[in-house]
Amino acid sequence: MEEIEHTCPQPRLTLTAPAPFADETSCQCQAPHEKLTIAQARLGTPVDRPVRVYADGIFDLFHSGHARALMQAKTLFPNSYLLVGVCSDDLTHKFKGFTVMNETERYEALRHCRYVDEVIRDAPWTLTPEFLEKHKIDFVAHDDIPYSSAGSDDVYKHIKEAGMFVPTQRTEGISTSDIITRIVRDYDVYARRNLQRGYTAKELNVSFINEKKYRFQNQVDKMKEKVKNVEEKSKEFVNKVEEKSHDLIQKWEEKSREFIGNFLELFGPDGAWKQMFQERSGRMLQAFSPRQSPTSSPTRGRSPSRSPSPPFPWLSNKASPPSSPKAASASISSMSEGDEDEK
Repeated sequence: MEEIEHTCPQPRLTLTAPAPFADETSCQCQAPHEKLTIAQARLGTPVDRPVRVYADGIFDLFHSGHARALMQAKTLFPNSYLLVGVCSDDLTHKFKGFTVMNETERYEALRHCRYVDEVIRDAPWTLTPEFLEKHKIDFVAHDDIPYSSAGSDDVYKHIKEAGMFVPTQRTEGISTSDIITRIVRDYDVYARRNLQRGYTAKELNVSFINEKKYRFQNQVDKMKEKVKNVEEKSKEFVNKVEEKSHDLIQKWEEKSREFIGNFLELFGPDGAWKQMFQERSGRMLQAFSPRQSPTSSPTRGRSPSRSPSPPFPWLSNKASPPSSPKAASASISSMSEGDEDEK
């Protein structure tokens, strides 16, 4: 009996290339694709029979919430092969609405996610038995919230009833709708940003008046940024001064004490300047004072006991004036005799 060979693609072991598209490589398994239960899949399967898990979506503005959902789908079972279906622009615009990224950009985003083994382009909005059989899908992974669309309360209802649905958890706080809401809410900010980066008002669908308003606001923001930079530099300078203030004060105190000590040493009560001034004063006094006569020089002989008589005796308080002319002439003659005696 001829053995049946399994040729199903194996999970990627290296991440040196993007995931292939399904229409470029297909599962050509010649053996019957036996149906697995979730319990069997969790126990593990042979290496050549990975559990083929399918996850689909729009994946517009591919973000971390998408990546976490795919990571959960990839790690549901020990040996799994993750196929990701991406809906085309036509289907998406018809059932959900306009997208930011076109289908080619969304396909490429999924190819470069590390958890994806294969990308299926133009995936159906509602999964059919033919699609599941074509791609040998064992389980479908998606969050458990009912997804109402295309006239159905839950497009995954028949998958859940068939026991092929495996739930994943949504990442709170991040979604494509949240990102678009942020952009719409801060539209003026992003319009100004792109105008500043060289986009034209026509490319941004901005009116002439709004363009001028945005450019003026950009100039105001530039001025605010300059003022902010100056304030930050000033704060840095003040911080540096405060850090060095203690050292500066210590150095100033040391220099002050040194200066005061030198000043007192020079001009203090016992300073060098006072001693120098006294020496110079003594020399000046000695230079200006007259010389003393030598002790051996002769002196005029004069009786020390005799004191000179006043020239006019009658003017003295003790002597009385002459009473007559004769007495005055006698007095003058006596004075003349006295002078002759001295000579």
